[in-house]
Amino acid sequence: MFYRWGLPLFALLFAMGAQALDCGGESEPCVIAGGAYHIAVPSGWQSGPAVIYLHGFGGTGAQVIRNKGFVKGFTDRGYAVIAPTALPLDGNRATDWAVRDGDSYARDDSRFLHDVLADAVTRAGVNPDQLLLSGFSRGGSMVWEVACLTPDFALAYAPVSGGFWLPKRLDCAGPVHLLHTHGFADKTVPLEGRSLNDSVTGQEYIQDDIWEGLGLWRQENACVDAPSEVVIAEGLWRRRWGCSDGSLALILHKGGHGRPKDWTAMTLDWFESLDN
Repeated sequence: MFYRWGLPLFALLFAMGAQALDCGGESEPCVIAGGAYHIAVPSGWQSGPAVIYLHGFGGTGAQVIRNKGFVKGFTDRGYAVIAPTALPLDGNRATDWAVRDGDSYARDDSRFLHDVLADAVTRAGVNPDQLLLSGFSRGGSMVWEVACLTPDFALAYAPVSGGFWLPKRLDCAGPVHLLHTHGFADKTVPLEGRSLNDSVTGQEYIQDDIWEGLGLWRQENACVDAPSEVVIAEGLWRRRWGCSDGSLALILHKGGHGRPKDWTAMTLDWFESLDN
């Protein structure tokens, strides 16, 4: 396990021990200005690393925490799992993250996630220097957004089945450590992108090409064009690029819109191998 100490607030909390959690279970979220999140911590938890995991379109943080097997994959490795909830579209429709896609949203979700992290540091002793930001589908797209806008928010980023949307981004704020996972047979978010029409408003939304998005990350991280490592085994195609700044890796699996088997273990192995 790696360590990146240095934040005065966290050092104080680590010395004192985390406050007792008074919220965060399936039925009682932690409420902050602008929204809420759920949190699960390992047995005997005092403080340590965390993953913030963003649900997909229409989901909730409670649904993430309710998935005991998924959460256990992190907590058994010593990680707290933080699961924020997106706001409903137009106040009464399905929840969605404020991804840059030509629409307007009621909340700045990049700012909201900063507030979630700050609250989890104070409330639960989460170490912000050992944070992994991950998410699925539209949650994965939000991971790309945060990584692009505020690359220093997390130590690393692990989006699943979601990338940029149009209007196309041509630049990001800096390099990141990013591991992207995608299904080769994904029809919901095809690797090449696709357009969708909102049945209520008639507005068109366009998923950007994942390959082009990875090209932008190669640019930001000053990576070589061709992958430095390619591994094909057990239904997975894995690529890693040599980069001067940050790092970039890709896992393609033979399935569709979802995570491959052992995704949590593979992702944490990658996260813990980062050179800090």
